[in-house]
Amino acid sequence: MRDIIDGFLRFQREAFPQRVELFKRLATSQNPKALFVTCSDSRVVPELLTQREPGELFVIRNAGNIVPSYGPEPGGVSATVEYAVAVLGVQDIVICGHSDCGAMGAISRCTCLDHMPAVANWLRHADAAKAINAAHSFDTPEAKLDGLVRENVIAQLANLRTHPSVALALEQGRMNLHGWVYDIGTGGIDALDGATRKFVPLADSPSTVAVASRKADGR
Repeated sequence: MRDIIDGFLRFQREAFPQRVELFKRLATSQNPKALFVTCSDSRVVPELLTQREPGELFVIRNAGNIVPSYGPEPGGVSATVEYAVAVLGVQDIVICGHSDCGAMGAISRCTCLDHMPAVANWLRHADAAKAINAAHSFDTPEAKLDGLVRENVIAQLANLRTHPSVALALEQGRMNLHGWVYDIGTGGIDALDGATRKFVPLADSPSTVAVASRKADGR
């Protein structure tokens, strides 16, 4: 804990003074252009990956980068999505999975979670990804996990589209959805191409979109 406190003190002493004007603006408002949904994993740092300043990303983090389908009793994730879209007016939403994901690993290995009932219940929101991935053959456990990570990104994008605020924004041509998988070991990101349903290197295809707004896709 001392390291964390020392880090804050360095921030206050060194980093904050260099961005005084930025923080003055942020003290009373924010205007993020994107909602970034990713895993709680400590190795995934959205602002570092995207090189964004404070105030530029609205972030949701949880085990498995999960977005439950919209329902009669929406929870914290649903409320945050709704606020980001309806109030902040974000134009893009990214679902970002990652390599060596512990949540997806537990599903892939069929780990017994009886001692963690809250985790087990939460991961049921990835059941669609689990079922689809189980229908495929893989040569190694690592390949199976990678497949599940990707299927989960696709499944959570589908869940996201059940949210009224997101569905409306897509219909009105003011939002695009993106599905990413970040490789911790290489620093690379694969992005879901909605047209082909395949993941491609984002560095080679930076305009790749998983779900385009109706205006963007010409409908």
